[in-house]
Amino acid sequence: MIAAAQLLHLLQFASPQLPIGAYSYSQGLEAALEGGIVHDAATAKAWIARQLHEVVARWEAPLCWRLMEAFTGRDAQAVTELSEKAIASRDTAEFRAESVQMGFSLARLIAELGIADEGALAMLNAQGEVPLVSAYACAVSSLGIPHEEALLAMLFAWVENQVLVCVKSVPLGQVAGQRLLLALQPEIEAAALCAQSLAEHELSNWSPGLSLLSMRHEVQYSRVYRS
Repeated sequence: MIAAAQLLHLLQFASPQLPIGAYSYSQGLEAALEGGIVHDAATAKAWIARQLHEVVARWEAPLCWRLMEAFTGRDAQAVTELSEKAIASRDTAEFRAESVQMGFSLARLIAELGIADEGALAMLNAQGEVPLVSAYACAVSSLGIPHEEALLAMLFAWVENQVLVCVKSVPLGQVAGQRLLLALQPEIEAAALCAQSLAEHELSNWSPGLSLLSMRHEVQYSRVYRS
């Protein structure tokens, strides 16, 4: 059972109020809204669930799982290799900028709050560019948060941000947004189990449709979000 202090730390670092700018990104969703792919609650749920299972659960989440283990085990080589994979996988300019900007912001916050020891900070700062997933793994590992709960929180935070984009931009009502979050809980649990079980050769960031939408978003005439 997760301890009260660990739970409170987790709630803080998975919160959309964390000052790293997560609210300013839609991760391709704004382009899907512009193209009419997402236009109501049903299509919003379909979009979020599909991206969760086909992209996040098969790439970012498994990387996060491995990075938490690497930071806990003080495996500097694994941290570097996984961080490099995370950066290399961001195949559009705005996706790369998103991961690096939030990773930088969270790494700086970790240092300013003094929650990581010198060894963990050294591993994090050794990266040429710090992806968000590496900074998050460093934070939760340094705080002793159980990895299973930390992974669920990471996935929930991603889903919550997607839902908030839909609430503001479809637009959906606040109640509809909360209904959507509830409906996606089984999807989050399934994604967490998938991320923990994938072998190395099963990891994949293959999502050409999302990449094309991201490239369109980079030149989209009217944008609210940075990705």
